[in-house]
This record gives sequence, structure tokens and C-alpha cells, in this order.
Amino acid sequence: MISEVLWKSLMVMPATLAIALFVSAGAIAKPVSPSNEEISNPASPISADEIQPSGEIANAALPAIANQIPTSIETALNPTSPLNISEEQPKVAELSQPNLATSTPANLATPETFAVETTFHQPLTNSNPIPSIIPIVADSSEVKNSENTPQQGVTSIEEISNLAAEDGTISEFSNIAENNTEDQVTSVSQLSDVQPTDWAFQALQSLVERYGCIAGYPDGTYRGNRAMTRYEFAAGLNACLERINEIIASNTNNLAKKEDLISLQKLQEEFAAELATLRGRVDALEARTSELEANQFSTTTKLTGQVVTYVGDVFGKDVGKANTTTFGYQLYLSLITSFTGKDSLIIGMESANITRFVTADSNFPSASLASSFSDPTSKGSDELRLGIPATDVFGNAKNSLALNLFQYSFPLNDKLMIYLAAFSANRILSAPIIGSSSYSNGYLSAYARSNPLTAPTGLQSGIGVKWDIAPWLSVDISAGSEINSADNPTKGLFNGGYGITVRPVLNFGRLKMTAFYLHTYSPAFGIDSFAGSNASKVLGVGPIVANTYMGALSYRITPNIEMGGSIAHSNARALGSGTRGDAEVWSYDFGFTFYDLGKKGNTLGFEFGVQPTLRGTSNRALAEGIGLPSGQRKDRDTGYHIEVYYAHRLTDNITISPGFIWLTAPNHDARNNDAFLGVIRTTFDF
Repeated sequence: MISEVLWKSLMVMPATLAIALFVSAGAIAKPVSPSNEEISNPASPISADEIQPSGEIANAALPAIANQIPTSIETALNPTSPLNISEEQPKVAELSQPNLATSTPANLATPETFAVETTFHQPLTNSNPIPSIIPIVADSSEVKNSENTPQQGVTSIEEISNLAAEDGTISEFSNIAENNTEDQVTSVSQLSDVQPTDWAFQALQSLVERYGCIAGYPDGTYRGNRAMTRYEFAAGLNACLERINEIIASNTNNLAKKEDLISLQKLQEEFAAELATLRGRVDALEARTSELEANQFSTTTKLTGQVVTYVGDVFGKDVGKANTTTFGYQLYLSLITSFTGKDSLIIGMESANITRFVTADSNFPSASLASSFSDPTSKGSDELRLGIPATDVFGNAKNSLALNLFQYSFPLNDKLMIYLAAFSANRILSAPIIGSSSYSNGYLSAYARSNPLTAPTGLQSGIGVKWDIAPWLSVDISAGSEINSADNPTKGLFNGGYGITVRPVLNFGRLKMTAFYLHTYSPAFGIDSFAGSNASKVLGVGPIVANTYMGALSYRITPNIEMGGSIAHSNARALGSGTRGDAEVWSYDFGFTFYDLGKKGNTLGFEFGVQPTLRGTSNRALAEGIGLPSGQRKDRDTGYHIEVYYAHRLTDNITISPGFIWLTAPNHDARNNDAFLGVIRTTFDF
């Protein structure tokens, strides 16, 4: 009979040994020597009668045990028998080898032993886990004071206590559990006493790094050579099973269910016609895309265009008779090319027929005071100019397409941008600080868009640098030559007219400020800026050297309301023979802009200011050379410019801007009657 028991034990041992190794690689790392107490008090041999139960006992015991064996995985994972654990648990002393002879129930045959073992394979609930005794599994420190934890195979804590009382393990393990707080490890290398040469290294590595259900001692050791008890084994196995269940649940939650697939199939059948239509439209788009790709103009060049039309008329006592309703336009075409994705080559073409309105009456000086590029048949000043086309700046014929911009820019680094202009009048490299400065969708007059003293006529080609020193500070520096100088062998870049500008810009979010310094030398154009009185241009007195200073700021009161203004002063020195002297010219403006008023993209602007005015000359010869009447050294009076406009965006490409300009004392002479200009500007972008 004993041999039969041994034979059955050998049959069960491989399975039991494999499970034990799965949880703890050190469970049977080496044989455990019996303690001195066990050697001195060996267990009494078990007789055959004790091992073989009587028929009556066996018949009664086997059904009871069979009822405890789970019939399916669901039964094992969802136990129904409650486990009543009392709040008072025995204190545990120190880990020692359990007394194998006394801890094994004597009346349990081999089949019964297998049944009892399976009761510990079920996963426990998160709210009532059983504490692990030895720190080899994760989260075992959380298992204390569990109540009503389902457990199959035992019905009360007294049964566990009775079993533990036979070998004394509970009291020994409790102290260890209290004195050793486990730390979850995520890599087997965190366990200092585990080496790759250990025979169970790969199994332990899999449990640690793949399932994360192993913990070490606080000192960073694993102590794989220590033995484990059945309680310890059950807690470790339960932790690993719970971790596996979590992995399975997380990987299957998002899978499509059969009901979802059926619903999708019904939707596909219901919208079959629409899907077929979409496929046809996609095929058509692919064909059109292929056609565009095969016939595109350039992969790096973009063509943009803009047409601005003006319909307007001037009203007043005398000027109303001299003007009629006019229609003018400006056409801009730009070819923008990039070779690296960060650089930009811009070639701009322009055609226009805009002329200034007549503002002259009987009190105007002679026509010789007209602008250097003005139509001689159009008397008066440039105060009511709506635009400054290339036909005026460069003397091109009206309605002819002419070059007005040829510029290449590229970044030197993240903070420096270089501009090379072979043909350009733009010396303000940074964006304007006032958003309504656009000539096509901003203010109507050339004066209101930016202070005209900072952009005198004639500068054409040169080089510029934009330096972004900080997120709130940038500096523009540029140098350019004047028209008919750079391409003239007798003058070139350095012997003709030129201009040097420096413009720092401070951006503090809602508050923006800028200063501007311009030094110019012009043999022919003075400081003409296509705005202000005729005398403020300082023409007809020989070459002019001028230093111009300007300060401007803008402040966003709210995200949709902005106020801003500028003040500029130019000190012009005439170098002509017999007319040598100094002239002082001033200009200032102040305005409000309301963005997204009435509709997103719409803008309302109001401007008040004084166009460039001559406020003094150093001698009579200079004043008379400019063209002022004898005895007059400056403009007689100060006229004011009042302008209001409303830009209404019809579409993303069409904007209509009606506006009104009131000019008091034209040419800064109160003897001249006020002039009123009504205009409707329409902008087409493509």
C-alpha cells in the first residue's frame, strides 16, 4: 500500500514542481536540510491503516472533496463559498522550514491532496486579497484585514488556523510580512542576487519583465534559494493569474463584436449607392490631380495677383467743379519662388492708371510746386492721393505692365534674414505694427497707411538685414541706392543718391512700439514722399541731405480694438549754390481700428492727423527756391486730414471698402476751401 502511495505521489510531483518553479525560481534551488529539532524528533511512521481509509470514510470524504473541485475555469475564477476571516489575525514570528510531517493531513490520500491544491489556484478579488508571506509577488502588502473573500475549499478562518497550528507557520510568517515591505521590480537586473548564470534566470526574467508579478526584498535581493510554503505559493500564483487576466482584458476590450460587424454590414448595404458615388468622385479627383501634376508651371514658383479699383469724386466749393467721378485701378502680379523652402525670390509686376485729384484753386501757388512726378495737368498737392503706382514712381506710361519689385531674401540663421533688392521701394522689412496699413484692405489714402516721411521717393536697390534679437525685439537695417544711380556707370552704388535706415521694433503683445531713423542723400528728389504740401518736398534747391526720425506705437485695447499713432520729423539740408540752408518738416497721425466689426474679416478705421508740412526754413533764399511767395518762410497754416473707411469682406477673395476723406486747408493754406473725397475701393485677390 505504501508503494502505491509513493507511486501516486511521483505522478503528481512533476505538475506541482512546475507550478512552484513558475512562481519562484528559488523554490527548489537546493534541497532543504531538516532542522535539528526535526532530526531529534522524527515523525512517527504512518501505518498502512492510517493511509488507507476505510470504505465508509472514503465514501463520505470523496464526495465532499469532489464538491470542492471547480468544474470549469469560470468556477475556479469566481468562487462562491465565502471565506470569513476574523479581524484579529495571529501575529507571525520568523520564517523557518515547515514541519512537513506534521503539516500534511494524515487522513488525506493522494487524490484528495490534488483537490485541495486546486483550491489555491483561483484569483482573488482586488478588494480582499490574501496577504503574501514572503515578498516574491507583487502587491502582497496590500492584503490585510480581508473580509468575506470568496475561497473554495475552506469555509472559515478556523480551518486555516487549525492547519497552521500543526506546523506553526502562521506565527512565523507574520513577523516577516510586517518587517519586509516588498517593492515591485520591473527588471530582473534590479535583484542583486540574481545572475544570468542561474538555472532559473530565464523563467524569473519572464515573470518580472513580461508579467510584472514579482517583487523583491527591501534590500534589493530575491533570495531564490529559500523554500516556500503552500500559502506563499498560492499568493504568488494568484498575483500572476490576476496580472494575466488584466493583460487579456486590456487586449480584448477594443475588439469588434459580432453585433458590431452585423451593424456595419447593414449600413454598408443601405448606403451602397452613396459609396459607389464617392468612389467615382475620388477616381475623378485622382485623374484631375494627375493632370495638374503633369502640367504644372513650377514646383517652386507661385503666382499671385491682386486688382484694386477705385471709384471716387472730390467735392468742395472750387475743387468740386474741377473734378468729376473717376475710375482707376492698380494691378499687381507676383511670382514667388523658393529654392530651399526658407528663401524667397519675388518678382512683381504692376500696371495702373491712378492719378491724383485736383485740389488747386485761386490761392494755390504756381504749378511749379507740383510733385516731381506729378501730372503737370493736375494742379494741387498730393494730399488726396489714393495710391502710389509705379507709373508715378518710375515714370512708366499708364496702363503698361512694368517691373515694380525684384527681391531675394534668405535666412542666414534662425535670427538673421538677408534681403537683396535689385528693384524695390520697400525698406521696412518687419511687418507694420498697425494692422490697417495694407494698401489694398487698410486705409484709403497713401498718407494714412504709414507715416510718409519714412518712405521718400527714389530709393530703389540695396540690401537689408532683419535681426530677431529676442522674441520681443527685432531690428531692421538697410541701405539702398536711388533711382538712376545704381545702374548708371558714372554714379553707381556709392556716388549717387542713397538711403540708410535703422528700425527697431519692440513687441510686448498688446503693446508694440517702433523707432525709425533714415539718413538720405538725394540729388534730384529732395524728401518727396507723395504726400503733404508741395513745399514740404523741399525740391528745386539742389541736392538734399536729410535725417528723419519717427516714433510710433500701437496698443490693442481689446482683441478687436486697436489704437495707434506716429510722429515724424525731418531735418533737410539743401546743398544748392545760393540756396544752402535747412528746412524742418513735420507729420503726425492718430487713429482707431475696429477688427471683425459686423462680420469676421471686416474692419472699420478712423484716422486723424497732419500730413507733411514745412514748418520753417533757415533763410529766405531757400524758401523762395522751394517756391514759397516772397516773405513766406513756411506753410501758411496747418491743415488736418480726417479719414474713415469700412472694409467689408464679401468672400475670401473680394473686399469692398467705402470711405470718406475730409481735408481742411489743402496745401496747409486756410485760404483754400476744404476738400471732401468719397471713394469706393474694391479688392480682388487671386
